[in-house]
Amino acid sequence: MRFAQNRALATGRDPATRPVFLRLHGVAFGRFEISPDLPEELRVGLFVPGASHRAWVRFSSDLQPGRPDLGGTLGIGIKLFDVEGPKLLEPDTEARTHDFILQNHPVFFVDDAAKMCAFTCASLNGQLDAWLADNPVTAQILKDMEKKVDSALDSPYWSVLPYSFGQRHVKYKLVPEAAGEGPPVDVADPTYLRADLHRRMAAGEARFGFYVQLKQADMPLDRATVEWSERESPPVRVGTLVLPQQDLDARGQSAYGENLAYNPWHALPAHAPAGSISDARRVVYRASADNRRDVNGQPRGEPTAPRPDTWDGGRPYPTAVDRRIVRAAIHPAIGIARVGNSEHEFLYGPEVVDAPPAPVGAWRDSTGAFKRQAARFRIYGYNAAGDVVGEITANTADITWRVHVANHKAAWYQWQMALDIPEAEALALPLRNAGVKPADRAELVIDGGPVEVRGVSTVGSTIDGEFQGTPVRLGQLRTDEVGRLVFLGGHGTSASPTNQPIYNDKIPTTFINADGWYDDTSDGPVTATVRIEGAEIPVEGAWVVTAPPDYGPGVLGVRTLHDLLVDMYVQAGWQAAPRDITFKHDVWPLLRRLTGLQWNNRGFAVAYGAGSRLDFDDRAFAAELAWRPAPDGYDRNQELRRQIANCFRPSSPTDGNQLPWPWLYGDAMESVAIDNPRQNATITRTQEQVLAKWVAGEFVDDFAAALPTYAAIEQVPLAEQPAMLDRASLEHALADAFHPGCEVTWPVRHLTMFARPFRIRQRPAGTPAPDYGPKLTQPVALGPDGPLYEQGPGDLTRWMGLPWQADTAFCRAGYDEHYDPFIPSFWPARVPNQVLTLEQYRVLMDSSQPLETRRDAFAARTDWNARLSGDAPAQMKQMVHEFQEMGLLEVQPGPSDIPGVPAQLRVATGGRPAPLKGVAEKLQPHEWPVPVHKPAR
Repeated sequence: MRFAQNRALATGRDPATRPVFLRLHGVAFGRFEISPDLPEELRVGLFVPGASHRAWVRFSSDLQPGRPDLGGTLGIGIKLFDVEGPKLLEPDTEARTHDFILQNHPVFFVDDAAKMCAFTCASLNGQLDAWLADNPVTAQILKDMEKKVDSALDSPYWSVLPYSFGQRHVKYKLVPEAAGEGPPVDVADPTYLRADLHRRMAAGEARFGFYVQLKQADMPLDRATVEWSERESPPVRVGTLVLPQQDLDARGQSAYGENLAYNPWHALPAHAPAGSISDARRVVYRASADNRRDVNGQPRGEPTAPRPDTWDGGRPYPTAVDRRIVRAAIHPAIGIARVGNSEHEFLYGPEVVDAPPAPVGAWRDSTGAFKRQAARFRIYGYNAAGDVVGEITANTADITWRVHVANHKAAWYQWQMALDIPEAEALALPLRNAGVKPADRAELVIDGGPVEVRGVSTVGSTIDGEFQGTPVRLGQLRTDEVGRLVFLGGHGTSASPTNQPIYNDKIPTTFINADGWYDDTSDGPVTATVRIEGAEIPVEGAWVVTAPPDYGPGVLGVRTLHDLLVDMYVQAGWQAAPRDITFKHDVWPLLRRLTGLQWNNRGFAVAYGAGSRLDFDDRAFAAELAWRPAPDGYDRNQELRRQIANCFRPSSPTDGNQLPWPWLYGDAMESVAIDNPRQNATITRTQEQVLAKWVAGEFVDDFAAALPTYAAIEQVPLAEQPAMLDRASLEHALADAFHPGCEVTWPVRHLTMFARPFRIRQRPAGTPAPDYGPKLTQPVALGPDGPLYEQGPGDLTRWMGLPWQADTAFCRAGYDEHYDPFIPSFWPARVPNQVLTLEQYRVLMDSSQPLETRRDAFAARTDWNARLSGDAPAQMKQMVHEFQEMGLLEVQPGPSDIPGVPAQLRVATGGRPAPLKGVAEKLQPHEWPVPVHKPAR
């Protein structure tokens, strides 16, 4: 043990730690209360009926630094004070302490001290696997000890080894009884047990029953792998460990607990440890504690009195914050940049949820060009407990940013449909540009290579690549005024150097699979090297995606990319499901997204828009939806809630019914709907569970409460900033429909794509991407060696349409006009279908016009694509050259003199869509074939 401890110290570990159970979750003070009605035979040594002892308790895991909490063995050390009498380890001192050591598994992994020595020697000599093969009992116990534990306060603990109990022997057991709930924690957090313990202790008292199990004749004393049967000898309660509600982050509390030495030989003689492992512990534990304290400059020996529970007249100790940064992470974990044709101007992408809209004109420069959306990345430092210490900037550290993006679209396989749905079972996707020889296919890849930037307000290198010899610029790196990374993507350039056709309507598979074409979208890893005071710290990397423009900034999809990923993590157990839901935080945002789409699609405007029966922005209506009766009162609105929840399409539909919400196409849509459960989009399972709790009345009516709103990330509490950045970026990206999608497509709904929540699993730099042959099939794509695991530069966007303008021009709505000319829709939040034009807005705001004319102008919507003319190939090419002319939804003030018209409207400005001839006229069908997102048959 000393060898292991000194080896860690030699590497610079500071402060010195225990060699085992060194992962501290928390230190708590409390009371150890002896049961007042103990029978005579259990009134031994420490166990005096009704006695109470102050206690300090250390919760820990037997894990080395860098290992996550999942699978670690939990331990608890209990040090009692005010225990009179000489102790086994310090018989000649005034020590008044008594220790118990327990763990959350009922047996030890070896029988005795000799086996322990053999196990240790095998470990140190690199022969552990062979030794375990010869000792299967130990191997199995070690495997069993790697179990998932939700909370240190919910787990039972056993002493594992026997102890004297007067003239008899016993084993101890600690059984949890109660603990404060506290908010849920993210089990994907590598130190989630600490977070859970601290939050639950801050929420309320924790209690454990303390039991002794009396040894029977056939129960061994020196075979620690043998569990004493609780059927033959049921444990008997002898006391209670009470941990009052407290702040485990109180200043000095953890440091005090870490300085304590827990040794089972700190005990009264009546409770002497038994067996050869305990004999070894007596010497080893004491030597380890002395070594640790000597290195840390702390006094040896047992305390004569405990640290007081309070200070300065009974006040709680002030909370302490560990300011030492041991690791860092880049946020957002997935940043979204967007193309634009403005040469020099750009805007930052969303950094907070529900940010105020940009002012009119902010998205275009003085020439009318579309500004690029920059993805800005920040670095946050974390302490050993996983708490945010602060943002790391160039003011406090030396930072070098590194980005490697690429565009693999032309070298990848064709898009026809998502390969993870049953309809794709027989597909064999050919390569795009299949006629290019294998030796020349590398020329189809636009690879910007690793590019670095550092410093403050730096205009860094451009990111340049080539497509078959044609230069292509994928973006540029910059830094802001404090050294954060500013990533700018491409300018929206798409072209065919050899003038190949963009689409052949006689060959459906050429839709968004244009051979000979390239575009300047891209994606890839974002990493950073950070040195603080000359020492480099580990930094968790991120990812950036360059996507098409957002023509509906601020409008959210019904199911966002953030919703999709959170649901995937919840269903996989990586993240806790919402427990206590509130109306304004959990329910209302989902409903309001339907209303928010009124500016992007006429069908949504009629059903959920201003003045409709289902206008979820109407505060009087929302107040009814948020209302809950008093306890045992009549719930007059439950049926209303139920009917609204029942309108949503379930997360696992069984048919192709188009009526349920949301009115969005699914991954296997057909232009004329078929009875297919993937014809239409759904909500997530997690959203479904939230609605079910809302219907059942299991929610908080917080409608009158003022939820915090933030205009900038700097206004968000520090601890919440990283998660806010992660969410804000993905909240404005779409999940539906993956056909293929707007920013990324179907592979992101596979857990294998992620190392942990929101972190793309990165392929090591320099490792070539696997070759999957001339055609990609479903078994290969979904297989263990397929493309859904480690990702490299360009791997997320390679599945998307080529060029992006072709898909954006035709992701429309109402393909089956016999059903409805406006719904369902594809991606109206990002690519509008019918919009309120600037001309219609001016009529609405003109008070000299008749009221009915103004109302008609507000009710009317114009085809967003109406400026595109000609056949399908002509429209696609027009979109390639004029994407910046398309209407952008900007927030404008509404009229004050027309009831029912909102105070803020979203108006299509900047582009020149042709208005309808009459406000009551429906959109006219086109006379040429419209390509629809569906595979060739």
